[in-house]
Amino acid sequence: MEITFRPAHSIAERRAGRYAERSPWGGSAVRAQGELSPLSWFIRRRDFRLFWTAGAIDGLGSHASVLVLPLVLLGAGYPPGLVGMLASTAMVSGLVASPFAGVLADRLPRKPLMICSALVSSAAMATVCAAVAWGETVFAHLLAAAVTEQVASACYTAAAHGTIRRLVPPADYPRAIGSLQARDQATQIAGPALGGVLYQTARWVPFLADALSFLLSAVHVRAMRADLTPERDGPPASFTADLARGVRFVWTDGFLRFVMLWTAGLNAVLGALYYHAVFSAQARGASASSIGLILTVSGVGGLAGALAAPWLVRRLPGALVVTAASWAMVPMAAGLAFTTTTWGYGLLLATVTCAAPSVVIVLHARAVLVVPDALQARVGTVLGTAGEGLAALAPLAAGVLVSAYGGRTVGLGCAGALSLLALYATRGATHLRGDGPDGTPEAPRLSAPEGSAR
Repeated sequence: MEITFRPAHSIAERRAGRYAERSPWGGSAVRAQGELSPLSWFIRRRDFRLFWTAGAIDGLGSHASVLVLPLVLLGAGYPPGLVGMLASTAMVSGLVASPFAGVLADRLPRKPLMICSALVSSAAMATVCAAVAWGETVFAHLLAAAVTEQVASACYTAAAHGTIRRLVPPADYPRAIGSLQARDQATQIAGPALGGVLYQTARWVPFLADALSFLLSAVHVRAMRADLTPERDGPPASFTADLARGVRFVWTDGFLRFVMLWTAGLNAVLGALYYHAVFSAQARGASASSIGLILTVSGVGGLAGALAAPWLVRRLPGALVVTAASWAMVPMAAGLAFTTTTWGYGLLLATVTCAAPSVVIVLHARAVLVVPDALQARVGTVLGTAGEGLAALAPLAAGVLVSAYGGRTVGLGCAGALSLLALYATRGATHLRGDGPDGTPEAPRLSAPEGSAR
């Protein structure tokens, strides 16, 4: 038996002009009739709106509490090294669990998995809230709660990888992914500020807000009407075989391998640039508020880029977007090696973070289209783990290199690394030219596993 996965659109959508025959990663074959404004489109997509809101609430609560937990531990008398170990252990736990969660999300109904994961995270944060409120901050308990929350969040994220394909048609992938990027950027900016305000009210309040945010997220996912159950491509194999299949699918596909290597490299360089700016500014005597301003300005740049990227991607060929944005980041990164002012660091970082979302949207939109539904979660977690794993090393690498060679050398080194990524993107952009006359790739085909019915 051979299964072909092809995107389907209703005749009503085509007649109404709501679906444009366009390449979802850039360029247009036929211009859409009566194209909706971003707000109107968002309002009309009920299930996507619920999914977006669930992630916004969850992200806001998580970013509000993530920086407060170390403050609580330090206030309880725990040494900084132990506090850092807790944060690192929790983060590594989520990364390690992610590929395994991808297998579960391709086997089990994704909607119940998302709901259960959010409820587990809510319960974990509720115990932290209670412990802090009662003054019982036991390190082992907080470590267990943080690890539990990260593993549950990995399961939620894995299940979420397969949702866009079910909630919007391919023509709307760039707009949907762009709105998700903007949402995540906004929560990263607003969450820590909210956490600081709540922490001033009482030390336990940020954790209560986080617990409630997970609970509200589960409610929103429960309200979605779309069937998120993954498609089957044959009888399930062993767990390890399914895990290996996701990794093999990414590595043997030229486009997905390009996406994995490019995004992992970019995440590592961007992380190094962030910490290079922080360490260099601090070495020049910048205050904590000035360093906070640098990161805020760069975050606003990323938000602006995410908001503008869907408009850009719908009007330019994907290959051009990927190549031009990749090269545009190089001179801005080089400028960080020579700037000496707070605003200089912030604005240059902002231009780099502004260029990146358009590339991410182009690559993500095509990946969602060409990856079969039965592999969406596994492929998504493989790509995410590769990117986050390298990014986790960025703070350590930046600190060691700035101390050993100075900020200017590190800034130029990051610019050189971005140049190599831009060269790789120029070569890899050939994957975005598609197989059809309009740039649309052929739908992926999966042969049934051995032993299945034919």
